[in-house]
Amino acid sequence: MIIIITLLAYFAALFAVSRVTGRRATNNTFYRADRRSPWYMVAFGMVGASISGVTYVSVPGMVTTSGMTYLQTCLGFIPGYFIVAFILLPLYYRLNLTTIYSYLESRIGKMAYKTGAWYFLLSKILGASLRFYVVCLIVQAFVCDDFGIPFFATASCMVALIWLYTHRGGIKTLVWTDSFQTICLFTSLMLIIANVASSMDMNMGEAARSVALDPMSRIFVFDDWMSTQNFWKQFVSGAFIVVVMTGLDQDMMQKNLTCKTLREAQKDMCTYGFAFFPANLLFLALGVLLVQLASQKGVPLPANGDELLPMFAATGQLGTAVVVLFTIGIVAAAFSSADSALTALTTSFCIDIAGRGGDERLRRRAHIAVCMVFIAFILLFRAINSTSVLNAIYTLCSYTYGPLLGLFAFGMLIKRQTLDAAVPYIAIASPLVCLAIDHLVPVLTGYHFGYELLLLNGALTFAGLLCFSGRGWQGSNHSQRA
Repeated sequence: MIIIITLLAYFAALFAVSRVTGRRATNNTFYRADRRSPWYMVAFGMVGASISGVTYVSVPGMVTTSGMTYLQTCLGFIPGYFIVAFILLPLYYRLNLTTIYSYLESRIGKMAYKTGAWYFLLSKILGASLRFYVVCLIVQAFVCDDFGIPFFATASCMVALIWLYTHRGGIKTLVWTDSFQTICLFTSLMLIIANVASSMDMNMGEAARSVALDPMSRIFVFDDWMSTQNFWKQFVSGAFIVVVMTGLDQDMMQKNLTCKTLREAQKDMCTYGFAFFPANLLFLALGVLLVQLASQKGVPLPANGDELLPMFAATGQLGTAVVVLFTIGIVAAAFSSADSALTALTTSFCIDIAGRGGDERLRRRAHIAVCMVFIAFILLFRAINSTSVLNAIYTLCSYTYGPLLGLFAFGMLIKRQTLDAAVPYIAIASPLVCLAIDHLVPVLTGYHFGYELLLLNGALTFAGLLCFSGRGWQGSNHSQRA
């Protein structure tokens, strides 16, 4: 009952923000927040929005297998955010875009535009619903099972709550609710760290020293080029992960495009770009402390690192306060990423696919339809209930970003035109070829791809577009558009 009361109070605060921000809302408010968002609020809220419920659970457990080497990727995020801020944002603001994929129509053609939009819809609905499914499972096991509430009702209720506080104000509401949820997320994280340190009779200074001296706190790997944890692999891949999964993702860019001016949007992007290193350092430090606590108490570590934090927090081993904090933290992380995903999906469908951005009735219906599809995928993942299949789906999501990287890179770096009609076939073939290479190369050479697989996928798309490029396609594409 303590957890339920806490969650009700949490959602009451979200609805209060929604009522204020949703007054006199129009389609322009829903899609672009009337381009009046304070850049510092966008920056602060984006930190929480970029941390999903899966991240909240998984990152602390990374220390059991790879130490703190994930921070190498986080360092790569910083130049990635600068690339987005000073190369992509000026392009989006100059063209006054609402959805970023409309750039592809003006540069390449309608088929490229639709291909980019459909790839976003596919990857976002799969990835976001899968991440939200994990959180629904935790809430189900944590609260709902004790009351005999079926999983269908849990998932439907959680998605309905998102719809309730976003259906009017849309992205304008999210700029403010994400800031509130970021406060909840990091407050809960810091208090859990303090509670774990207290359980081992340490103050915060002693806990910091203990983490720094632990062998699991190793960050840099320069000596093994074959390892997926090699610094340069992680650093370069981190930069491109940001370019693709932030700069080329409507979900991540929509809030940034609500800032009043390009300069404010650039300040927002650079500010929260620096925040990810300390944020993930906190999650990994918590993981080290939890391993130390398990050793001190003689508790065996779980086989899966994702179960490390829930093993202590969800079972009440650290007290009721940590149970409540864990619930608030994971719900804040989950909702701040899922609500923006549903809003971005609605925006992309209405503008990119239906071509009716000004139709308010369509937007309302599309928002409900997207929520229903979201629930359907969550229930599908529940029915599959196979870790191997779910991992395959998550891997599929990572492959779908490669064609977007190739499309935008070709559009911005190459002056020539490519055959617009060939774009969908190239975008489908590239991930398939990439998948084959990923399976063959380790067998033939022993080399294992890490995050750099994204670069390979983008390069294959780029090469395919280049093969069909030339001056001869210019007239063909113009005739198709006419």
